[in-house]
Amino acid sequence: MNRSPFEKLMWSIALPGFGQYLNGKYFKGTVLLILEFLINVQANFNQVILLSFHGEIGDAIKHAEYQWLMFYPCLYFFSMWDAVKDAGGGKDPYSFLPYVFAAFFVTVGLIFSSNLMIFGVLLGPVWLPILFVFPGIIIGFITREIIKNIP
Repeated sequence: MNRSPFEKLMWSIALPGFGQYLNGKYFKGTVLLILEFLINVQANFNQVILLSFHGEIGDAIKHAEYQWLMFYPCLYFFSMWDAVKDAGGGKDPYSFLPYVFAAFFVTVGLIFSSNLMIFGVLLGPVWLPILFVFPGIIIGFITREIIKNIP
């Protein structure tokens, strides 16, 4: 059954590697899934997410293993891009740029998440990086359009 690139994107957002499984790329999907679990466990990411959702940002920061957690954005956005590309999407020139810029901005957001406050609120290692997705995607689209229009 042929599934759309959008469906692969959504499953990759749910869990890195799932989009690859739907594309029939079982080895690649397994590698991405194993990496996701490895990074997740080593970074204490599920505990950090749980604490963040409960508003316990200080505890989330204390439990986060940033050296491991910083690998997660690149794995996450690469998994999305790869699943879309293998499903036949992303054929426009430089269509990977929004994914790359999002991964970069989320990583930067993660780096500053332990002390950067927005309107006096410390958002921590889950919420601040999520906010940084949006400027990353926007700048990625803008950069793509600029590069495509260079003669």
